[in-house]
Order: sequence, then structure tokens, then C-alpha cells
Amino acid sequence: MTDPHLFASAAGDLRGTVTADSLQRVLDHYQASDWRAHRALVTGDLIQDDSAEAYERFRNLLLPLKLRTHCIPGNHDIRDLMQAVCGRPPFSYCAYEEIGDWLLVGLDSCLDGSAGGAVAAAELDRLSAIVTRSEARHIMVFLHHPPIPMGSKWLDSVGLRNGDEVLEKLRNISRMRVVTFGHVHQEYDDNYEGIRILATPSTCRQFLPRSDDFAVDENPPAYRRITLKTDGKIDTEVVWVNA
Repeated sequence: MTDPHLFASAAGDLRGTVTADSLQRVLDHYQASDWRAHRALVTGDLIQDDSAEAYERFRNLLLPLKLRTHCIPGNHDIRDLMQAVCGRPPFSYCAYEEIGDWLLVGLDSCLDGSAGGAVAAAELDRLSAIVTRSEARHIMVFLHHPPIPMGSKWLDSVGLRNGDEVLEKLRNISRMRVVTFGHVHQEYDDNYEGIRILATPSTCRQFLPRSDDFAVDENPPAYRRITLKTDGKIDTEVVWVNA
């Protein structure tokens, strides 16, 4: 899941969508389905209004899942407020975990005061150290900002400033299989040098793909199911949650 943009108020809305309600619809859809996850990933922009109360709302909404939930910050997040909530089990903040044949690693791609992002050298070094210590056969990295251009002029202006550097770093990790991100409020699924690159739509409003200027579309909230397989391949689908 990604980009819930919650408010302290349960009635807080973003571009006409009450974000707590739309996230609840996504969670209810998952709970009512016959598909069950072992982990949840939330790739940033948990909140919209810079409040500690919004993070507590996030925590309370997700606790019924009874899943270990890996969270990373987005450009709308406040790191110290987020860590206070997402550093407490069953949540984690920019963490890594080996599960089965896979290593999952969360990266911080945010820059203070900027909608765009960059993965700092220290964060890339942290990734290298984690990978070196791990014997997992396959690696999945998740971050907020897209490491590749989205073909949308305004959105690419607030993407990952050092995307080429990050992609080169990931390409040189032989066990790297999947990179997934948020931020773009739309679906994306492609391959780069053998790495599956995925974006997940928001649990609230979506952006219009390939638009030069800022624009939203009418697609509903969504989440992505990802099944990590022992051979390093994945099965995945975006699930749109209509009202």
C-alpha cells in the first residue's frame, strides 16, 4: 500500500476524497478477500497534515491486519513523528528483513523541504552493508520516489534526483529482483536490466498518467498484491477498490 495521506481528523480530505475512509475501504477489501499476506509494505506519504495524531490514526487502522508492517517515509512525512509510531512493533521504519529466500530492504529517499527525492550516499552504503551480510537468494527494495522517469513532465520534476545512480547501484547487485515505490499515485510495471520495477496506486486519489501538468484521474483507491517466489520471480496484481 502507499500514499494514504491521512489527517488527524477522520474527516480530513484530499482533493475531495476522505483519506481515512478510502484507506479503510482498501483494508476492508483485503480482509474480505481470500488472499492473505505475510507482510505489509507501506511506501510513504502516510500522512498529509504534519500531525502526530495522523500517524496514530494510521497505526490504529492497520493494527487489525495483524501483520508485520514495513514503512518508509515519503515527502509528506515527518521523520521523527513517523519513527515514534512506525518504530513500534508490529511496525518498522526503513527496516530490512529476511523472509524465506528473500531479503526485503526499505530505503529513505526523502529530502527535507523538497517534494522530490534522492537516496543519500550513506543510505546506499547501508544497503550495500545489508546485502553483503545477507545470504538471501533474492532481494526486493522499496522506496518512496521513482528511480525511473514516469513520462509525466510535472511528476518527473519531483522524482528521484539521482535515479540513474540508484539504478546503477541496484543493477550491480546480482541478486536484485524487485524495486517497488509510491509517490506517483498510478500503476507502473516494467523491467530494467532484469529488475522488476513496480509502482502502486494510492489508497486515495490517483494522478493522471503521462500528463505534462498536474492532473488527477478518476481511478479508485488501490493496493498491490505481490507473491515472491523461490525462483526469484514474482506474481503481482493491482487491486482497484471501487466504492
